[in-house]
Amino acid sequence: MRTIMPVDRLHLLVPFALPSAAAASTALAGLEFPALSKLVARATLGEQVIGEDFQRTLPHERWVARTFGATAPQAADTAGKNRTNGASSADDEAPLAPWMLLADGGAPGDATWACIQPVHVRIAHDHLVLIDPASLELADADAAALYAVARPLIEELGVRVEAPTPQRWYLSSDQFGTLAGASPLRASGRNIEIWLPHEAHSGQRSRAWMKVQNEVQMAWFEHPVNEAREARGLPAVNSIWFHAQGALRPVKRAFARVRSDAAATRGLALAAGAELGAAPDTFRALAVAPASAGDALPNNATLVELDPFSAAYIQQDWGGWNAAFAKLERDWFAPALAALQAGELTELGLTLCGDTGSVTLTATRGDLRKFWRRREFASLLVE
Repeated sequence: MRTIMPVDRLHLLVPFALPSAAAASTALAGLEFPALSKLVARATLGEQVIGEDFQRTLPHERWVARTFGATAPQAADTAGKNRTNGASSADDEAPLAPWMLLADGGAPGDATWACIQPVHVRIAHDHLVLIDPASLELADADAAALYAVARPLIEELGVRVEAPTPQRWYLSSDQFGTLAGASPLRASGRNIEIWLPHEAHSGQRSRAWMKVQNEVQMAWFEHPVNEAREARGLPAVNSIWFHAQGALRPVKRAFARVRSDAAATRGLALAAGAELGAAPDTFRALAVAPASAGDALPNNATLVELDPFSAAYIQQDWGGWNAAFAKLERDWFAPALAALQAGELTELGLTLCGDTGSVTLTATRGDLRKFWRRREFASLLVE
């Protein structure tokens, strides 16, 4: 029996799907991806954002912020300026913390919030390096124990703190002003000096933030949680990382449905009134999902955020990245292309991101017949 698709327009957002040009030959070695290759070759090229080396946010974060209208108008407008051959320079705005707080079960109100994550900073020769927070293997119970020690110290400094989830905390204080932090995955593996929080307009370090950070670091030194971690050969949780500061603002419902496991995207969907769910493992799982009341909406588009690449990309594990790419081709690109060819999808959008830049493509059934279009996947490697 023919599957009835619950959507007619699908957009796939895929962080870290574009390796750097320097790493591409290693990352793509031996890969065959005919479905994605055909989609890339025949699709209409939309926004192509050229990244910059020292941007503090990630391209998929900026994309969801722009798409849902979470950035201030003047920031969002910059995405359309300085275009050359269809490409644009990227703004660096992704003030997503209040929507992350919303997704985690908090109530942002009209306050300004920053997301705080417990991290490990290691010493490397003459500088400090942030490691990927996901690699900490920090149990919720241990994170909660560390938070219990940190919370009174933070509140004594006149800073409001909320922790609706043990792994992500949220701070609010006028003392932080327009403090801009870097996304943890943007700074991971790098010398943290240029990625530390600074005032957005002056570049100055914040004494208020440094005091909060120092108080927490001292409280965690030789904490039983860290002693137990080190006994098991795990890195100590020795600092906290500040990023995504912003205030809630009205957003637009860019999609009728959103399927994502990312806190920021889920929070934006909640604020926009979109139907929300977890990212399915396969296109087939999406295709057999039951229809809902949202299907009657004029904008019958579904956003699915797929993130199998982040850990491998940050760790430069190109073998793991390669395997994830092959699985994505099998489970998503090939069946999505088949649905487009069969008329079960009327439109398929792809936003493929790298470390600093992104490319958006849109394909219809008619586009697939435009055999003269011969764009190569390698042409999307904009970094």
